[in-house]
Amino acid sequence: MHKDLKKMTEITPSAAHHRIDELDYLKGIMIVLMISFHLVYIGDSYPYAKQVVYTFHMPVFLVISGYLMNMRKEPRRFLEMMLWFAVPYVVMESGYTVMASLLPIREHINHLTPDVFAEKLFLHPLGPYWYLHTLMLCGLTCYAVFHRDWMTSLLSRYILTGLLFAAYAHLGIVSLSLSLYFLAGIVVQQSPLTFLQVFRSSPWAVLPVILLATCPENLNHGTAGGALIVYLVMSTCLAVYPYLGKKIGGVLLFLGRNTLPLFLFSPIFTILCKPLVPLLSFDPTGLLFLAVSLVICITGSMAICWVMTRRKWTNIFKLRVIS
Repeated sequence: MHKDLKKMTEITPSAAHHRIDELDYLKGIMIVLMISFHLVYIGDSYPYAKQVVYTFHMPVFLVISGYLMNMRKEPRRFLEMMLWFAVPYVVMESGYTVMASLLPIREHINHLTPDVFAEKLFLHPLGPYWYLHTLMLCGLTCYAVFHRDWMTSLLSRYILTGLLFAAYAHLGIVSLSLSLYFLAGIVVQQSPLTFLQVFRSSPWAVLPVILLATCPENLNHGTAGGALIVYLVMSTCLAVYPYLGKKIGGVLLFLGRNTLPLFLFSPIFTILCKPLVPLLSFDPTGLLFLAVSLVICITGSMAICWVMTRRKWTNIFKLRVIS
């Protein structure tokens, strides 16, 4: 493996914080779950499990992203950081939108016009790339509010940020509940406590997760029950981390440190894995299909990133190389 592959991009871009392995581990779990349930066959085979996972996996990403967002960067450097997200977002969202007009997918566009294309790119993105859209909008907003001490009260900043997020949601640009998870990460960052002091590990947290998940009304990240599931799932995962061992833990850390290429490129391979469904239909559980597809999606995504690194295309694509 090329040495530069070890320096790939990650989805949360703060250089101000010392690297915390537990955060990479959490991101590794969430990116695996994201890829798994973006496989249509798995989502259709396990709809309730998909609903449970969709309650917490992206909120966890947004909490971590908010926590790691560096509000003390100089404006020029912060805008450069946003550009590292904007260019791959524009490239991949544009491709996904065009593909949606050509292929019979669930988000199919019957008639793609320049107006529809612009609306999907700037306001209502299709597919998984909405996350980058939300991340950039929330990041820019929080930077404008928190960068300088023009507002002395920290509570006033939280209120102003929440009101701005509510305005975006009213316009239909972002989800209010998801943007508030990003703000929750900012609140933890601004507090005197560390991330692991706020999100404490506990093996007992799995029990209330199970109880909450049995009630469908809790399977919504915008409800109090959904927010509690997000916290308790993080607590459960952190309790498991010390017992994973070097091999499994190392794999999840690697995936967590490479979430951006996995996030960007895995949708290509989830589509390409569809022909495997009839070939592996002898397994009624679909777990063999899931295992094979995960290997294809992860190795394929990392292979694209490896080629881009070898060809020095990462600068063109604005993928941020970390040390």
